[in-house]
Amino acid sequence: MTARGKIMLVDDDPLIVATLSRWFRKQGYEIQPDTKCDDVLGLVNSFLPDIVLLDIKLPVKNGIEILQEITASRIDTKVIMLTSDDTAETAIKAMKLGAVDYLTKPFNLEEVGIVIDKVFEKDRLEREVQSLRLVHSDLSEAEFIGASDAAGEIREKIRKMVQARVSTLLITGESGTGKEVIARFLHRSIHGEEASRRAPFIPVNCTALPESLLESELFGYEKGAFTDAKADKKGVFEMANKGTILLDEIGDMKQNCQTKLLRIVERKAVRRIGGGSEIPVDVAVIATTNRDLVKGIETGDFRMDLYYRLNAFSINIPPLRERREDIPVLAEHFLSYFRKRYNKCNVEGFSPEAAKMLTTYRWPGNVRELKNVIERLVVLENADTIRPEHLPKEMVRTLPSPESGNEVRFLLPESGISLDDVERDFIVQALDRSRQNKSVAAKLLNVTYQSLRYQIKKFGLE
Repeated sequence: MTARGKIMLVDDDPLIVATLSRWFRKQGYEIQPDTKCDDVLGLVNSFLPDIVLLDIKLPVKNGIEILQEITASRIDTKVIMLTSDDTAETAIKAMKLGAVDYLTKPFNLEEVGIVIDKVFEKDRLEREVQSLRLVHSDLSEAEFIGASDAAGEIREKIRKMVQARVSTLLITGESGTGKEVIARFLHRSIHGEEASRRAPFIPVNCTALPESLLESELFGYEKGAFTDAKADKKGVFEMANKGTILLDEIGDMKQNCQTKLLRIVERKAVRRIGGGSEIPVDVAVIATTNRDLVKGIETGDFRMDLYYRLNAFSINIPPLRERREDIPVLAEHFLSYFRKRYNKCNVEGFSPEAAKMLTTYRWPGNVRELKNVIERLVVLENADTIRPEHLPKEMVRTLPSPESGNEVRFLLPESGISLDDVERDFIVQALDRSRQNKSVAAKLLNVTYQSLRYQIKKFGLE
């Protein structure tokens, strides 16, 4: 049976320690008694208690000094002071130094239980708030929204994975397609709305940290493992226990970390840097990437065994340009969200022409770009209806002309536009689409190769 928590008792009075130990064990806590009190900090480091009950009057070093050492070492534990001094002075001093509460001797066990429960409850609430901030940090993307067949298939896949409670998942797709949205949605669905407020959800960007720092952040370390390891530290895998860890951009993770990650995924246990034993963890691992991991395997940048372990369950999110049916739904969703957020209730919706432009635009930044555009429109424009001239100039697209059959024409915003900017933008798009092949780009623009070269030089695009 899992213990309710870990409590360390530090007092040189064996009777008090024995009494409290028996009582706490009956309550279901794991106890570490210490009556010698000659190396309290060392014992705290090895036992890693949730709470330390620390007497102030101790034979080797007084409790206030030990409290200062624990606070300075940044060990994740709460300290409750035990004192026979019934004046407020000592208690106030201890609280200022980082103690969360104090008990005055003689105390009864019921009083001790109330204080312990209060500290555990406060700690639980703090973790819950932290978890909520992470999981519900952006309610504009609380679920995977879309009307396309692709979006429907993804939602159905998620439903089946939630039922099966899969513990590893690989999500692929271009940047901005909504990989993290799916990860958060899956976390909430697996744990339920209520429980997900307590279950940790910890995202880690594998590209944001240098390799050495990423390793210590992921796996934690033991005191003395390296020069700056002044105390034991939990890694995010331990902190995400009973919850979910999101490894964003895993395609950028170095081989050394990949090897350790594979061991964690397979053995469900983590070994800290410098540690000699493995710590069991119950955590769902969701990895995301916009890279081609199969190509990474071919080039030797990504481990094949890790890929197949993560890829046992996978979701690929198509880019927004390949599921255009989702664009109106997402646009209306973001418009509604930002209208409320910025109190711009006058913004009623999109004109048919603007809606058409939204749907035909290529959206290289995918859903993230669409969301940013809608937010900018809501904040900066005062119009009741969003029309083409309100949209960014890069969205000036070809639209079918109702008068000329298949002929196409460009919508000119009422405020006008720079012809040079339009010309330059189309050349850039043609080069991007042709992967910098000028011959192909020239064909896309229906100009000669020499003409395109002249224009590229003119706009300084080389």
